[in-house]
Amino acid sequence: MYALNFYSPVVADQLRTGRKSATIRLGDKSGKYKKGMIVTVLCGNRYSPRERIFDAVIDKVEVKTLGELSPRDIEHDNPEIRRTDEMAHFLSQLYNREVGADDEVTLIRFSQILSGPVVPTFLGEDF
Repeated sequence: MYALNFYSPVVADQLRTGRKSATIRLGDKSGKYKKGMIVTVLCGNRYSPRERIFDAVIDKVEVKTLGELSPRDIEHDNPEIRRTDEMAHFLSQLYNREVGADDEVTLIRFSQILSGPVVPTFLGEDF
């Protein structure tokens, strides 16, 4: 089983409320994560107990440079950030090295897997 792990408790809250539906990882992670893969979304520090937030399906995996990310791509990762330079600063802190617009990143979009039936909606009305 594969996992997407996040370190910050703030991220756990964003995940639970659906405000975070993507992760931007430094480097090409397309060999590890594939569209349709089921992953467990976790929160906690390395070598420490982690909290299971939910299981998810990977919807999309795109490898781009940081500069090619759209404001929407960035917002799906972090609702507080929209600009490339802000994301570069955030990733620099996370990875403990300088990150710039030419660095390769992987955008991983995911959707929570709910237990029980999912009720379809059409034009805002229940069937």
